[in-house]
Amino acid sequence: MQAQEHATVPVTEQPVVDTELMTTEAAAGDALLPALLPDVGGEATIDGNDAVRLDEVRGLLAAIRRLESIVEEETAALATGKKIDFDDFSARKSRSMLEFVRLMRARMHLGAEVEITEEIQRLREKLERNRSILEMHYDAVREVAAIIVKAIKDAESDGTYTGRATQGGR
Repeated sequence: MQAQEHATVPVTEQPVVDTELMTTEAAAGDALLPALLPDVGGEATIDGNDAVRLDEVRGLLAAIRRLESIVEEETAALATGKKIDFDDFSARKSRSMLEFVRLMRARMHLGAEVEITEEIQRLREKLERNRSILEMHYDAVREVAAIIVKAIKDAESDGTYTGRATQGGR
């Protein structure tokens, strides 16, 4: 195809960018953006599905953090030897765990979210530490209870039915 000699071609003006000026200003610390970048409006737009997903993630993270907070509070109280209400902590942990499990079941598709996976891993570690300290306290309570039971049995017994060997082996 040949161009016609007298054809008019619309010409749009293109901004002229002084690259030397840009280089000089960039070196001075005031870097300029290229002049031909489109303006995206400054804020990222979030469609409805992303907004719902973001709310679901926030809700699930909040539930995990509430459970984490309760577990940390109980662990700290156990580790420092403070007197604590085990029934209160048990009820609070149970309610929080129920909330977490229900949210996870309803939002299984969020299980692959990195932030949620990391929070669950931190929660798992805190629960393991809590379990370990609770087990240590339980073992101590069991030992004290065994000592008390033995002391009571010894105090009530006159030795008649204990099966102790006599001195002469008879």
